[in-house]
Amino acid sequence: MPKAPETGYYPQQAPIDAYGNGGFRFASMSHRGSLLCLPTGMHAWSVGSPGELTFDSLAPVLDVADRLDVLFIGLGNEISAIDPAIRQALRERGVIVEAVATGSAVRTYNVLLAEERAVGAALIAVENAR
Repeated sequence: MPKAPETGYYPQQAPIDAYGNGGFRFASMSHRGSLLCLPTGMHAWSVGSPGELTFDSLAPVLDVADRLDVLFIGLGNEISAIDPAIRQALRERGVIVEAVATGSAVRTYNVLLAEERAVGAALIAVENAR
């Protein structure tokens, strides 16, 4: 999937209204590409596949780790293992990592956000919602 530039930004966390077709809908807007949902807002994210998850790509998450209890990593339509060093680095900062399919990550993120929990999501865009 083509990468979206990391220029999109919405200044607060918002629930995801829809996903698929290579992007997400939230706050009455449409975003094409992958997305970071953090306490600092909704940010465009250039990761297009699980193999592109690196410490650099997750730097914005690490920067706000003190404001998160859990991070959902939406890996696209298929689940795959993430680098154990990434999981450990977040765990050392007190963040629980759940790596799941993007659809599951979106749904669970929305529930915890509605409960006003300290939640974040790193969501790889998918073409077909499941």
